Amino acid sequence: MTTTPRIGVILGTTRDSRFGLAPAEWIVARAKARGDWQVDLIDLKDHPLPLFNEMASNAWMPSQDAAAVKWQETLAQYDGFIFVTPEYNRSITGALKNALDQAYNEWNRKAFGIVSYGSVGGTRAAEHLRTIGIELQMASTRSAVHIGGGDFFSVHPLGGDPKPIETLEASIGASADAMLSELDWWTRATMAARAVEGQREAA
Repeated sequence: MTTTPRIGVILGTTRDSRFGLAPAEWIVARAKARGDWQVDLIDLKDHPLPLFNEMASNAWMPSQDAAAVKWQETLAQYDGFIFVTPEYNRSITGALKNALDQAYNEWNRKAFGIVSYGSVGGTRAAEHLRTIGIELQMASTRSAVHIGGGDFFSVHPLGGDPKPIETLEASIGASADAMLSELDWWTRATMAARAVEGQREAA
C-alpha cells in the first residue's frame, strides 16, 4: 500500500455509441486536479471479460479464466474507485455488473463514488450499484454526480447539438467536489484499516 491513494475511474459502458467517455474524462480531470491522488481511467472496453462462468466467486476459489485473473490484478492496484454508469432499464449496464461479479477480494474494504447519467440522472442505477457495493464489502460515498433532465440532453448527442460537459459546471460541479471529498476520506480510512489488518495477519 502506498500513502498516496490510487483511484480507478471505471467507465461502465462498452457500446460503440456510448456517451460515457465524456463524463468519465471530465471526472478524471477533476480528480487529478486535486493533486493528492493517482488517478487512472479504467475502460471496460480494454478488459473484454467473458460472462461470469467460474465455479464460484474468487472469494471461495481462484478464478480460472485468464481475462478474469487479469481484471482482478488490475483492480488490486487501486485503493478506491469511481464508477461512471448510465442507467439501463433502471439499473447499471450488463457489462459493469459482469465486471463487478468477476472479482470479490479486490473490491473488499475499498471506497467508491458514482457518476451516473440518464433522463433521471441515473439515480436508480446508482442506488442499485450501492447495494451491489454493500455485498462486495465496499463503502459508498453519500454524494454522487447525477447528470439528468435538460442537462443530460444538452450534452448528449440525442439532444441534436451536444455541448461540452464542462458547460454543466454550475449544475454538477458542487456535487462532484462533495463526492470526491467524501471519497478521499473513506479511501484513506479504509487504506489505514487494511494496513492495520495486514500488520496483524503478519504478526
